[in-house]
This record gives sequence, C-alpha cells and structure tokens, in this order.
Amino acid sequence: MSVRTGLVAATALAAAVAMAVPAAAAPAGVERAGHSATQEAMDAAVRDGVPGVTARAKDARGVWKATSGVGDLRTGKPRSAEDRYRVGSVTKTFVATVLLQLEAEGELSLDDKVEKWLPGVVRGNGHDGRKVTLRQLLNHTSGIFNVTKDETFIERYFAKDGFFNHRYDTLTPEDLLGYAMKHKPDFAPGTSWNYSNTNYVLAGMVIEKVTGHWFGDEIDARVIKPLGLGATSVPRTDPTMPRPSSRAYGKLARTTTGPTYDVTEWNPTLAYASGSMISNSADLSRFYTALVRGRLLPEKQQKELTTTVDTDDPKRHYGLGLTDVELSCGIHVWGHGGEAYGTQAVAVTTADGRHSLAFNFNGDWSGDSGAVMEAEFCGE
Repeated sequence: MSVRTGLVAATALAAAVAMAVPAAAAPAGVERAGHSATQEAMDAAVRDGVPGVTARAKDARGVWKATSGVGDLRTGKPRSAEDRYRVGSVTKTFVATVLLQLEAEGELSLDDKVEKWLPGVVRGNGHDGRKVTLRQLLNHTSGIFNVTKDETFIERYFAKDGFFNHRYDTLTPEDLLGYAMKHKPDFAPGTSWNYSNTNYVLAGMVIEKVTGHWFGDEIDARVIKPLGLGATSVPRTDPTMPRPSSRAYGKLARTTTGPTYDVTEWNPTLAYASGSMISNSADLSRFYTALVRGRLLPEKQQKELTTTVDTDDPKRHYGLGLTDVELSCGIHVWGHGGEAYGTQAVAVTTADGRHSLAFNFNGDWSGDSGAVMEAEFCGE
C-alpha cells in the first residue's frame, strides 16, 4: 500500500493512500485452482512477518473466504474469516458518499468553499478556507497539510511512549486541525495532488455543520443501515473492538525491527472522519459493490465520484474518496485501502461490481497487500 518511512505506524495512518501497485503480477507459473494464488500471497505476507490475514472474494464462482496466520500472538488463536477490523482510510469512501448524497439533496455543492461551512477554521501559515472547495478536500487537491505528518503529533501518538501514554485521549476535530495549521500548505489549492488526512477531518466537520448530526450517525443512517452492514460501525470514543476480532500489532518505532506491541485499543477520535471505522470483509465488499453499481448515488454524483485526478503513481488515480487502480494485467479495480495502528485493510471491486476482494493484515509493518490484489485479479 504505502511506502513506510519514519515511524511505521505514523506512516500507516499518515499515508494510508488507498493501495499501491506492485511492479509485477503474481509469480509466473502459479496455477490458480479457485483462489490458490490469492491464498499463496496471503501466506507469503505471513512469512514476511504479518501475524495474520483474513480475506473474502466474490466472483462468478461464488464467495471465497480464507485466512492465514494468527489473530493472537499470545495464544496462537488463528484469524477468522468473520473478523471485524479497523479499516483506517477506507472510512474516507463512506464520508465522501455522504457528502455526495447531501449535494444530491441540494444541501450543499462540492464547489462550495470550505469557508462557507467552516468560517475561519482553515487559517494559518498560508492556509485559507476561502480558496479551497469541498471537492478539493475529497480528491486531495486542497494542498492542506497532513495532520499525521506533524512531528509533534507523531511523537505524541505514534511513538511507543507517546502511544501508550495517550492512546485513550479524546481529541476534537479542532485539536487535529491545530497540528495541521502550524504548517504551510503543500501547494496552492487545485495545482497538485497530495494525500492529506486533514482533508477528511474537515469533510467530517462539514457533514456535521450541514446536518446538525455527528458524521458517524449520518454514515450509519445513509449507508450502513440501508445496505444492512451489520458488522460495520463508526465508534465515537470506545477504544475496544467488537467480536469476533483479532488483536492488532505494531512496532511503534522508526524501523520495522525491534519489539512488537499489541496496539489493538485506541480512541477513534485520534483519526475521526479520516479513518476511525470498523468493518469486516463481507461488509466492505457489499459496500463497494453497491457503490460502483450506483445504488447509493444519483447519476450526477456517481459521475463526480468516479471523476479522477492524477496522483504520484501513473497506475493510480483518485476520485472522491475512491481510487482507480490499474493492475499489471490491465484490469482496473475501484476501492480504497486503509492503515492505522496494527492494521492494513484493502477493499476493491471491478467497475461492474462482479468481482470484489476485501482483506486485512493485523500488523502494520510488513506484508505486500498489492501482491494479494494482483494474485486475486491477475493470478489466473
């Protein structure tokens, strides 16, 4: 997914950029009987150091579910195909969907300036909400500095001592913005692309300003309940995980070596609307399939959702909280990836919704999630 630099966990939440594409497809000569290439890629991730993997795919042959490795390093309990897990930046697709629904209802326009809804909030060191549109928040062309790149934030919430001292802290969106506004913008709005979690902190705040409701309640009412996503939730401040679930592990260091820590519990306000949701592979596949098939948005907003901009990878283009990835075999998949403390999640589907894949690693420092995607869609 993302290239890990600096603190491993910090990069996970800071970059969390959908998914990256490996240079090559699954190993030549792999014969896939069903999903054997995908299983091998999962097993390879475990050999590479990921504690465990859970995955679900659906295609013309039906539903396939599989696991590899363990969900608990202490007890050796294996991962479950039904595991719930933190999905990190997959949350962004849900947030973007809600804003697009609000536009369809005439409550806002994506061409509105952030200042209209959050007056005076985006200010400081060259940031100016009067020049940034809601659309630029959703497709990461705003230039607003990424909160999780701030060194003070990293040391306080991602380094080992900071994490264990502060993981149960409750932060407000304004707290998160405070870290970002200390820095200059990355570029003038609309002139380039750079992934920034701050964009979706602001998007969540806009949802709340427009509706008068907490952003998570809007996601629940507009997406989770209508689609029957029974394993999906937006926790407020509860740091625990619902069952069934596995433990999540991280290094909390600037290298991928050294001790491994259980980082399962943390207050979701540390991520807010940029990456706080919990789900499982079945629900994520159902969500993205419904989304690409137009079940959640009218035609105009569906077109906006899938109108992409260039990123720093020529094989990856970013829409509104949705990524279009071209795999090595030429297949395009739409979806998002997410990384947070001890977790890497990916959920993608073909544009027609006929072939979907969702999976999770319960470790944040190793494993090739791109190889799992390649094996599933290009491994035959």
